[in-house]
Formats: sequence, structure tokens, C-alpha cells
Amino acid sequence: MSKGDARAKKEAYFQKLEQLLEEYPSIFIVNVDNVGSNQMHQIRQSLRGSAVILMGKNTMVRCALRKKVVENPSYEHLLKEVVGNVGFVFTKGDLKETREKILANRVRAPAKAGALAPVDVHVPAGNTGMEPGKTSFFQALGIPTKIARGTIEIVNDVHLVKAGSRVGPSEATLLNMLNISPFTYGLSVVNVFSDGAVFSASLLDVEEESLIKNLVTGIATIASLSLAIGFPTVAAVPHILVNGYKNLIAVALASEVQLEAADKIKEILADPSKFAALAAAAAPAEAAAPAAAAAAAAPAKAEEPEEEEDDDMGFGLFD
Repeated sequence: MSKGDARAKKEAYFQKLEQLLEEYPSIFIVNVDNVGSNQMHQIRQSLRGSAVILMGKNTMVRCALRKKVVENPSYEHLLKEVVGNVGFVFTKGDLKETREKILANRVRAPAKAGALAPVDVHVPAGNTGMEPGKTSFFQALGIPTKIARGTIEIVNDVHLVKAGSRVGPSEATLLNMLNISPFTYGLSVVNVFSDGAVFSASLLDVEEESLIKNLVTGIATIASLSLAIGFPTVAAVPHILVNGYKNLIAVALASEVQLEAADKIKEILADPSKFAALAAAAAPAEAAAPAAAAAAAAPAKAEEPEEEEDDDMGFGLFD
């Protein structure tokens, strides 16, 4: 490829990345380790209509983003995510649904020597179908076996490879001999860029009820702190108004200040019999409410059905 072609290809890539950044509000930063071209093609097809995948060399992506940072400083956060074997998935849709589609396309793969194990690998107990001559191979790996009906049988389940460790040559050979493909590979979501901020994809699992509960708790904490130090905030204003109104009523009761709410209380304090009358009037209403509810809940007396005339001439409904 000539320098002119390389430059034109680079400019086309920059234009495409710039267009996607302007068109799509959210971006998934995904890891593409161990994802082949055929699998990537299948993932692109599954996301068609809801998301767009863009891959590229990190140097090109950083160069393009640095130009955009001048226009939009929030892209500085996205620039820091361009580390390792990553790509971008642009979307306008629901983030949780898009993430599910990204993670859905995974393929099984055999264990390769030197590969980092993403999960624990266990070899189940049972007959392997192998001839007794390979017993020494199992013994070298510390796997208890016995000979049953002329074949090797693994006595107990064996934890062969721990998650996060490298797969050794012997472990890889054994898994291939047993036709065990313990790993699945596909795109994995690293982080999410949305509304100018980068956050962990795990936040998408937080339910709306939990967010509301935490928000209410935070508002209550701010209000309590504001009231304790005497510093007014939006969260504390309702409490300040209520407390101030209570103080006004207290002042009105202790003085000659005229206040509608305080005047009613003054009347009751001056003539306690009015309070007794109000309480007596309220008592029957409170007692009547449960009775009315019980009456409404009680089933109406069923009327006895009248005898129907035998007009069906001896035929049933479905005859």
C-alpha cells in the first residue's frame, strides 16, 4: 500500500469515528481478546440496527480522539480507555439490552498452553475411554485414576486450572484428549461512556428502586446535616418552613398575636369542653368505618335459583 493510500485510509477512518461520535450518545468499550474475524462478523450482524462496532489501531484512535478533545473536553475520559486490545460499540438504544446482545455471541474454544484461564476448569469423574497405557500421564498431573473394564477411569472430580492462571502444556493436552473445551470467548464489556462520563458496566445492573432509595437516603442526610449546622439547602427548606410555622403558632399562643391556626387552639384551651365535643363527634365516625368496611366485605345473601324449565329436550350443550 502506497503512502497516499495509507493516508486516505487514515483520513476515512478519522471521518467515520468523528461521525459516529456525533451521531451516537453512548459507547461501550469492549475487549476483543481471542475473538476471531468470523465471530466478529457474526457479532456485527447480531447488533445490526441497534449498534455499530468500530475497531482500529490504538494509535489511530488516540490521534482521532485528541482532535475531538479540543471541541469536547469530555472525550478526554474516553481517550484514557484506549488501552490494550479494545474496540468501540456505538449505540442509541437501551444500554442494558445492547449489553446483552454484545455478550450473547460467544463460542467455545479449547484450552491452549499459555492462555490465561477466564474461569476455573474442572475435570469430572468418570470413564475416559482411554487405554491403560496413558495412566502415567494422569499420574503426572496428580489425577487419581483406576482401571475399569480395560479403560482409565477418573476417581474424583479434579480442579485442574484456576481462574486467572496460565494453562500449562500438560493441562492443555489432557483437556484436548478428553475433548473438553472449557472456555468461551466473545466481546466483554470493559466500561461505558455516556453523557460525557465513563462508568463501570456493573452499574447497569442497579435497579431503579435501589437508585430511588439511595437518592431519598441522601436527601434525608443532607437535610439533617443542614438543620444541625443551620445552613439552608434545598433539601432542608421544607423542614425549615414547617419548623418556622410551628414557632409562629407557639408565639401566637403565648401572646396576643392573631393567627388562624393558633386562634382555634386558643378556643379549645379556653373551653376544653369544645375538645370533648369534637372527640365525641369523631368517635362514632371512627367506629362506623370498620363496621361499614365489614358490611361491604360480607357476601350478599345468595338468592335461591329458580328451577329452570327442561327446554333442552334432553340434549346437552355440546351434544
